[in-house]
Amino acid sequence: MNYQLVISEKPSVAQAIAKVLGANKRQDGYLEGNGYLVSWCVGHLVELAMPESYDEKYSKWCYDDLPILPDKWKYQVSTATRKQFNILKTLMKRDDVEELVNACDSGREGELIFRLVYHQCGCKKPFQRLWISSMEDSAIREGFAHLKTGKEYDALYEAALCRERADWIVGMNATRLFSCLYGQTLNVGRVMTPTLAMVVMRDADIAAFKPEPFYTVHLQLQDFVVSSPRIKEKHEAENLHAACQANAVAVVTKTERKEKSEKPPALYDLTSLQREANKILGFTAQQTLDYTQSLYEKKLVTYPRTDSRYLTDDMEETIPALVQIMTTAFGITEMIPIHSGQIINGKKVTDHHAIIPTRELQNCKMQELPVGEVAILQLVVCRLLEAVGDPFRYAETVVETICADTVFSSKGREVIALGWKRSTEIFRPKRNEKEPELLPSLQEGQPLQVKQASIKEGQTSSPKHYTEDTLLLNMEKAGDVPDEAERQGIGTPATRAGVIEKLVQKGFVERRSDKKSKYLQATDKGTALVTVIPEQIQSASMTADWEKKLLEIERGEYDADDFMKEICEMITALVGTYEAVKGADVFLSPKGKVIGNCPACGCKVSEQRKGWFCSNNNCQFALWKDNNYFKRIHVKMTSSLAEQLVKHGYARLSGCQSERTGKYFDCKVVMTAEDSGRPVYQLEFDR
Repeated sequence: MNYQLVISEKPSVAQAIAKVLGANKRQDGYLEGNGYLVSWCVGHLVELAMPESYDEKYSKWCYDDLPILPDKWKYQVSTATRKQFNILKTLMKRDDVEELVNACDSGREGELIFRLVYHQCGCKKPFQRLWISSMEDSAIREGFAHLKTGKEYDALYEAALCRERADWIVGMNATRLFSCLYGQTLNVGRVMTPTLAMVVMRDADIAAFKPEPFYTVHLQLQDFVVSSPRIKEKHEAENLHAACQANAVAVVTKTERKEKSEKPPALYDLTSLQREANKILGFTAQQTLDYTQSLYEKKLVTYPRTDSRYLTDDMEETIPALVQIMTTAFGITEMIPIHSGQIINGKKVTDHHAIIPTRELQNCKMQELPVGEVAILQLVVCRLLEAVGDPFRYAETVVETICADTVFSSKGREVIALGWKRSTEIFRPKRNEKEPELLPSLQEGQPLQVKQASIKEGQTSSPKHYTEDTLLLNMEKAGDVPDEAERQGIGTPATRAGVIEKLVQKGFVERRSDKKSKYLQATDKGTALVTVIPEQIQSASMTADWEKKLLEIERGEYDADDFMKEICEMITALVGTYEAVKGADVFLSPKGKVIGNCPACGCKVSEQRKGWFCSNNNCQFALWKDNNYFKRIHVKMTSSLAEQLVKHGYARLSGCQSERTGKYFDCKVVMTAEDSGRPVYQLEFDR
């Protein structure tokens, strides 16, 4: 019996596919049955090799060895997943396997994952492509009934290779270049560094901002208030205030009422979902991606890594039944209008349509889902109901009056029909929100008694720190050219969350919060890096241009060799012309006392604002001042304790208190470090 070997990206996806195909017999690393062998990759099994695999001399970072530009690219199998790679290799070489199916995620990275394994195994057998936007059983069956030829996705694979290799060239060379010149590890990335530059520039704008005071005069007329324009000088505001009190009458010069409508919002693509989840739920971009990916694998939403906000023409007739399933699942008894045509636009759908719920929701036990997944599912369902709804209609009223030769104005709004916003209220009821002011019916020339006049002082506001919502928006818009329909952006919907996480992990950006919001702020290390990095590396517009060319390679509109040549020429020029910034060591060097050498890598450990950190950016050693381990035994992480742990690997503690029993005790705390540098603690007690 001959078999078709199906390879997915994850075990959970393989199990879902195997169930539909009838491959129910479990084997070591794959499932078998009904003429199919179904296995999986566990993410990136095959990775680009490190520089030292090309030449042993690259094991040491040396300026004279740069740039490193491989003629023939080498790949290596990840040590952690070698067993699964060998299973795939054995399956590919089986005589009874005559054809493969690439069932990895339907996108650029999924294509790369499969092809690298295929080539690393030396496989020459023909393969087809499963391209689906939903993990529902019906979608899987439909996908296998209409498999594509692997050759149709050769351009997609070329774009994925270019992206991976460009990241390697920029990251490896620029990181080594700046690290060698400045004597410390400075991580640089093709997308990461321009994103960091955005945060640093915004922080600089905020720091340089000087608020300016302004004043407005407010008049209480009958049952509404009118306001003057902003006035820069306080004495002018005081003079106007006095003049209005003396006249005590304002005359209506304009009254206007216009009915307006607001169209329903478009469906979610990944970036808009991440932005909304950050704004409403406080989720990070990575959390939103993880929750949505899990919902996708549970067959409850469609493919998440999409940049489209519409559905294809053939989906229009399925929308009414899907809306009915949504309303039933969430116990909505109100009649939801359904204008399916509003969310249909095949011309604006790229590889995948917008994120929507699936019919599987009717079989879902909501109480069994994690809280985060339920919250994301509610957002996706709410957006579908909003998107097919009626317009939100309201009347806007503008009133202008004149008093003391100055125009005072007021705006009011009256809701005529909630339309699509009714669905918003079902999922997110308003709590103590002030309703828009209603203005009375007035006539031009009508005199109104001034009941009271007052002065209010304000000041101009500085720019706002980036939140993940606004940073994602700027990453998406970076490089936009007016009058061009297509956005460029830096990164892709699938990678932007990872870029933000990497900036936080590397210590270039930190998440902070105040009473109003959570936001992102560059650290001293992040600011210092951007200060010394030249424009071509931190340029968002250049990175966006590269992203555009990658998309053109994907479409067969740009030559992959030309793209790689451009990257190599840029890096070669950078290495040949860049000179270290004089005096940069002052702001690049760690601030604070050095307390010893890192137990993991041997680099210096010094005190920073939030703790004691290793100066090697690739090392995760950190002793946080707000340390949860020591808080549990009621011990504060002090400079003395941190220094003892770093220098000796242990410290004696007295007066500790058990969180469970409340009893006090003395002990010795021993600290070791994992390979990553992360510290591990253990308490030892005297007999």
